[in-house]
Amino acid sequence: MANELITLAGGIHYLPGGVNSVILEDGSGGALLIDTGLDADAGKKLLKALEKKNLTPRAIMNTHSHADHYGGNAVIEAKFPELKVFAPPLEEAVLRYPILEPMGLYGARPPQELQNKFLMARASNARLAPEPGLCKIAGVTLELLEVAGHAALMYAVRVGSFLYATDALFGPEVLLKHPMSFCMDSRLQKESAAKLAELEGIELVLCGHGDPLSDLRSLVEKNLECLESTTRAVKNACQTPASIDIITQQVCNALGLELKNATGLLLNRSAVSAHLVELLERGEVSMGMRDNLLEFRWV
Repeated sequence: MANELITLAGGIHYLPGGVNSVILEDGSGGALLIDTGLDADAGKKLLKALEKKNLTPRAIMNTHSHADHYGGNAVIEAKFPELKVFAPPLEEAVLRYPILEPMGLYGARPPQELQNKFLMARASNARLAPEPGLCKIAGVTLELLEVAGHAALMYAVRVGSFLYATDALFGPEVLLKHPMSFCMDSRLQKESAAKLAELEGIELVLCGHGDPLSDLRSLVEKNLECLESTTRAVKNACQTPASIDIITQQVCNALGLELKNATGLLLNRSAVSAHLVELLERGEVSMGMRDNLLEFRWV
């Protein structure tokens, strides 16, 4: 039902939505919130769900700084001003200065069209999260796992046999809908996914988008296949020397994507750029200038 938490294990719940929010109980009526959704509406739904469970938010842990994962923070912070917000290094800076995300994608002060809730949430009073490993936040013991790649730095969360993979992995339905997964570093995204497959004792995994699943290794394989498919499409687009924009167009055509706005274009161009860097570092493409264009081509 809407606005109701779904229990995954003792003291572990989630609120499904466009972005999943994970709720970890502290055993004393309090809760640590892991990601809060896209916007104020998501934050309000989360607060209502907590109220139904008689849980009070004690802290927020944002796995990374993409707006759809911290957009609900501001509403919750306004109601609970003493609440602390944590995020990984670099990511916490974007939470405090949200303009950094669309600015980074656009490369300059972004036009108003790009200052939207999908790229830029309301500022959050974030601080640095603990370093990866076992830790305690707001009375909750959890393990933070570094899974950089999708974002500059990102933490997955493990509690016992439960893994919140956040956007280090995407569910099968999401991969079908979005065959080019967004990433800042495709090599690291692949390494992070593969590292999660090595975890022992995981019985339930929840991605940032999608339903809970029990087969972690199969999920990792599907994500790696998707990432490698994009790498191949990017390399194929470099057979004839081309600029990033032309390569992006060719890759989107090859993957059956139709970009309808500037936000979608910049997100996919950023992902293409990440795969180009991976191919450059593997020595499979080269980069050079021709007629005032930065071009990439096969080596």
